[in-house]
Amino acid sequence: MDKLTEIMAWKRREIAGLVRTVSNAELAELNAALPAPPSFASALRRPDGQLAVIAEIKRRSPSAGAIAAGISAPEQALKYRAAGAAALSVLTDEKFFGGTLDDLTAVTTQFRTRPPSIPCLRKDFMVHPIQVRQAREAGAAAILIIVRALNDAEICALHTAAQAAGLDALFEIHNEAELERAVGHGAKIIGVNNRDLAVFKTDLALSERLIPQFPAHVTAVSESGIFGRTEAARARGAGAHAVLVGEALMKAPDTAALLHEIATA
Repeated sequence: MDKLTEIMAWKRREIAGLVRTVSNAELAELNAALPAPPSFASALRRPDGQLAVIAEIKRRSPSAGAIAAGISAPEQALKYRAAGAAALSVLTDEKFFGGTLDDLTAVTTQFRTRPPSIPCLRKDFMVHPIQVRQAREAGAAAILIIVRALNDAEICALHTAAQAAGLDALFEIHNEAELERAVGHGAKIIGVNNRDLAVFKTDLALSERLIPQFPAHVTAVSESGIFGRTEAARARGAGAHAVLVGEALMKAPDTAALLHEIATA
């Protein structure tokens, strides 16, 4: 069993007790009752032409092991905001990545009490609209849809639920077939994960091969394997509007300097 299959099997078991019918009407009602999050999609298209940096809060990962085990999510979020991050990615999977839904809630609550707010992606292994409801309640601006991990009915259900809840969706792909599926589902934001989640090998050539094939209206994100100016420049050269950076920023002795270096590559 590859790692992604293992993670998805665990996630389905983890949420099994929460699963119930979640209608789009219910999500629309929830959306109307809650403060609107800042736009994730808009944040990824910077008017100054720089790369938008989605800074990730990640305590550990199956590939890197422990990264910053005891980090406070709200404190890291403030550091990223001060450094100029366009958006945040908050990992909410506990078993494999050391995050929780409470981390996301704490970050977005803090932004509301200490503005300005920047949009947050709920980074998790989404399989059911109940997780979309959780994301909206926690203050997320977007959810992740991993195309490889889902069938078309599941993708449709998640994307429709996100739209009903007022959330953007980042479709994550790894090859041409997944790109075709994402486009077929109306994806407006597509990220190339340069790390193969089956074997956790990273190769920036994936972004260089796939992003030039995106439709012109799609916002392109390069994810994983971005550690500084060199990798960011490759992503920009491929046509990326944004990059998602986790490990490098979590470990950086000077977060602001590294973020600036990446954004201006």
